[in-house]
Amino acid sequence: MSENPTLILIVGPTAVGKTDLCLKLAKNFNTEIISCDSRQFYRELSIGTAKPTSLELAEVKHHLIDSVSISEDYDVKKFESDALRILEDLFLEKSVVIMTGGSGLFAKAITDGLDDMPDIPDTFRKEVIRDYQENGLEFLQQELKKADPEYYTQVDIQNPQRLMRALEVIRGTGKPFSSFRKRKKVERPFRILKIALERDREELYQRIDQRMDQMIENGLFEEAEQFFEQRHLNALQTVGYQEIFGYLEGKYDREEAIRLLKRNSRRYAKRQLTWFRKESDYQWFNPDDFEQILKWVNVKLAESH
Repeated sequence: MSENPTLILIVGPTAVGKTDLCLKLAKNFNTEIISCDSRQFYRELSIGTAKPTSLELAEVKHHLIDSVSISEDYDVKKFESDALRILEDLFLEKSVVIMTGGSGLFAKAITDGLDDMPDIPDTFRKEVIRDYQENGLEFLQQELKKADPEYYTQVDIQNPQRLMRALEVIRGTGKPFSSFRKRKKVERPFRILKIALERDREELYQRIDQRMDQMIENGLFEEAEQFFEQRHLNALQTVGYQEIFGYLEGKYDREEAIRLLKRNSRRYAKRQLTWFRKESDYQWFNPDDFEQILKWVNVKLAESH
């Protein structure tokens, strides 16, 4: 392993500008990028997941983008194992590696390690997804509130993925999800510099709306339509596809679907920021301040020598 191996972790809300910044940093340090974005793993989903373009992927080598199929069960545990293996390989040659994404849980799996969760039969996951599709988010919220009030006060209750994960464990074990979340932070064999990105809220929301318009122009509705029959899959329980499935089911018109896509993307960004602000030791920057970010990273790197 190289001397003083360092992972630069760069997180932030959707559309804040993570990709551009990470490409610049990767070129500066002659290194590679690992994605910790829970939606960019899936090779079939391109438009709605805002992956780097083929040109950007050609500029700098990326890992864990297009790495699994939507039909595979890919969770944070498998991600942790894959990412650590890739880091081990990269650190044989590189002293700095970059990891980036907007998924707080996946980032935390690398920085802190994961709680040991029991293996739950797939039937429980399918059952919970079906309940969500038939009864909506509020149904999940109420069940969790009753079954595990402690976790209910900690979880982002607007995030169906997190609620469904907790409920499948509760139903599968008969125990509160919070009873499994006790593990101490792990020590990694590399240093981690944690950077979080933010912009003025109006500017961020404007960027989200513009990105959504661009995605629609690029064929987001058509992409979602392709997977309509597979909408029960875990990979598709996400902003950007769920709103279009509702339109395809005849619940509302296209105009309303677009309004929901933008609104829910803004809400998602707000939840991402809340998550990262709750985490300590992130250094916050505007992604346009490249020189300032580079200076901070170099100071931190020098401290380790």
